[in-house]
Amino acid sequence: MANREAFLARVRDAQPDARDLPEVPLFGGPAGDLRERFEAALKLMGGRVAEATSGEAVLALISERFGARAEIASAAPEVPGTRAISAATVPASLEDVDVGVVRARFGVAETGSVWLSEREYVVNALGYIVQHLIVLLDPAQIVAGLQHAYRRDDFRGARFAALVTGPSATADIEGVLIQGAQGVRSLTVVWLPAS
Repeated sequence: MANREAFLARVRDAQPDARDLPEVPLFGGPAGDLRERFEAALKLMGGRVAEATSGEAVLALISERFGARAEIASAAPEVPGTRAISAATVPASLEDVDVGVVRARFGVAETGSVWLSEREYVVNALGYIVQHLIVLLDPAQIVAGLQHAYRRDDFRGARFAALVTGPSATADIEGVLIQGAQGVRSLTVVWLPAS
């Protein structure tokens, strides 16, 4: 244990001084409705879009797409899961979960991405180990481009964050596109205003 602590102390001591993040200019983007642009970019990356009016409607969508017996781990208070999760949840315990549900802080129209941090996931593995990911997104929380995302306080204040766009995919073996190869097999953004 002493060797580990000594090693970590040396790593901490070798860290450079903190620097202010650089200013990123705002670039002009294409005209058009942000939601339409977001949906087009998400679909291009293999994601899906749905709309709901309540958490119950999201559960109905899950039941319709994945079956009434789907195991659900939800980090979104609007949608009750069949599996409770908390910060103390062991990530590997989610290996048999069919559907993970999270609420994104915001979306990026330019890329069709949703922004998720450790606060939204509750358990970081939720976004990667489940079979299917349902992401709730308030349509009012879409920014035009990545440079707009970079300027948000929640972006700068997160310890961990990911911009997620569609299901995992790879095309590096004979150029054949395989979705769900290393992570979630499907990603669906559900338009649901925050309460």
